[in-house]
Amino acid sequence: MTLPVIAVIGPTGTGKSDLSIALAQELGGEIVNADALQFYRGMDIGTAKLPLEERGGIPHHLLDIMDVRQEASVARFQADARQTFDEIRARGAVPILVGGSGLYVRAALDEIDFPPTEPSVRERLETELNEKGPGFLSARLAEVDPASAARNLDERRMIRALEVYEISGKPFSSYMPERKYHVAAIQVGLNIDRALLHERLETRVSRMQEHGLLDEVLRLDSEGLREGKTASRAIGYAQFLEVLDGTMNQKQAAEKTVIATRQFARRQVTWFNADERVQWFNPMEPELVHAVLQRIRATPRS
Repeated sequence: MTLPVIAVIGPTGTGKSDLSIALAQELGGEIVNADALQFYRGMDIGTAKLPLEERGGIPHHLLDIMDVRQEASVARFQADARQTFDEIRARGAVPILVGGSGLYVRAALDEIDFPPTEPSVRERLETELNEKGPGFLSARLAEVDPASAARNLDERRMIRALEVYEISGKPFSSYMPERKYHVAAIQVGLNIDRALLHERLETRVSRMQEHGLLDEVLRLDSEGLREGKTASRAIGYAQFLEVLDGTMNQKQAAEKTVIATRQFARRQVTWFNADERVQWFNPMEPELVHAVLQRIRATPRS
């Protein structure tokens, strides 16, 4: 009899890392990262990556596995995460998946196949984006995949949706099947009042700046940050690259980072709220760990 895979999910800034460590200590667990930006070596301050000394002695997996020049792949992550789950199980421990990257969480937990990719198609779409603007591609997406267009995708995801349609002839939205776990799992969601979350996110960005985010961006710039299509667009990093370019000062960059982080958190809430399997908790609850453990232990085991 074993516990299911435990996933700690929710918007950024809600305390997922702290809860996951507490659960791992109580349950004999190991943590598997599902934050796409924490895959990158050196992207520490701007992703709120826990330093080694704050991980409570708990093994963490799929952190610092990529160079900033590389592009994250959700299909590759799916294979890596599931292999990591198996390895953790083999040691008699409990896999605890942690992160706010919704598609990556689904990839690890659900029965889901991912559409093909073709670099030449993507490059052409990126050229069209640069030459004709996002409105042109958005209109095309609305014609071929209204469901994806209605999600107000960012530019990178919009290009991906169009790439999938051109390669397969099927809308990207058709690749998101009925929610069905690949293995037994329980999703623990953390969320708080929006006004309070906004305050926390503003404080979080301020601390990142105090802890040397600009210096981190400067160092990563010398390591090829601008060459990475995923890393260079990350919230905080994109804004502070503009500081290095002289097109924005630090105060402006911080303000824009706060705004972008709030918008991202809102998208995360929308994504996770669509999954009725998520069991929600308030991270401000005094007995949070106890309440979550009770729910987990009451979950049927296989």
